[in-house]
Order: sequence, then C-alpha cells, then structure tokens
Amino acid sequence: MATVNLSDYKPLHLNDAGSFRIGIVVSDWNDFVTYNLRDGALEVLEAEGVQRQNIKVFPVPGAFELNYASMQLCKEGIFDAVIAIGCVIRGQTAHFDYVCSAVAQGIKDCNILTDVPTIFCLLTDDYKEQSIARSGGRLGNKGVEAAVTALQMINFKKNLSEKKGNIGFAKL
Repeated sequence: MATVNLSDYKPLHLNDAGSFRIGIVVSDWNDFVTYNLRDGALEVLEAEGVQRQNIKVFPVPGAFELNYASMQLCKEGIFDAVIAIGCVIRGQTAHFDYVCSAVAQGIKDCNILTDVPTIFCLLTDDYKEQSIARSGGRLGNKGVEAAVTALQMINFKKNLSEKKGNIGFAKL
C-alpha cells in the first residue's frame, strides 16, 4: 500500500532466533532493487538475533530462477526458512505477467510440497520508481517485511511441533 512504510514492525524478541537457519535467494536482475531488499532482510535477521553464519545468500540470474533455487534449498532440509527476493518491472509485453505468475506459483509450490516456509519477496511494479520506493525508498523496504515473515513462520512451525500431540479434538 502506498500509505504504509514497509519497514515499520514491532521487534519480535524471539528467544531462540540465534539458532535459526535461513536461506536467501536473490535475483541479480534489477539488482539496484533486489540488493536493497536483501540488505533490508539481512539487517532485520541480524537485529532479531539470527547468527550471521546461519544466513546463506544465493544469487540467481533472474526472477524466474527463484523457483528452482528456492525449491532446491527447501529439499536440502538444512534451512528453517527460505526467502525468495526478486523484482520484475512491467514492460510493454506480456512477459511481465508470465514471469510474475510463474514465480508466485513456484514459491507457492515450495510451501505446499516441502516442509520449509518459503517467503515471497518479489516486487511486481509498473515502474522503476515504485520498486525503488519499496526497496528502501519512501515506502520502506519490503525485504524487512520478508525477514519478519520468515521469523514468524519459523516460530509458528516450532510452536506447532512443540504442541503436536497436545492438541485435543472432540469426537464427532
């Protein structure tokens, strides 16, 4: 939303974030945007206590390659979450629509076909200025939001695992 600063969030204060392992896949295409998103995510992860050695960054050529790289990281089973970072700016052809749709579907597939939360941080903007505004400009940094989401999903999964077996179901 144009009225919300994406960098505003309440610190999570997770007790065990230092042990979290996070993979970040970042597209080199539109790197003037994606590197800012990556840096925003890294800043939050470290501020929340994730150890730098537990964060691995994997560059890929473009947004379309986010799917393959993210799925491979999920299949490895060594990361607690994966953040997929990219930026597609609308041009004058339908290419934008195909790439954005494919990446959204691919990240969705990571989430339903693996046990690793995969965070969608793909800017899909009409103009370069919109991407700049959302990657550290006047609207904050969407990478911050992606990192917060990754931490929340790791915590969700951890809490769910701890409560497994303790959830009561009424007989029908």
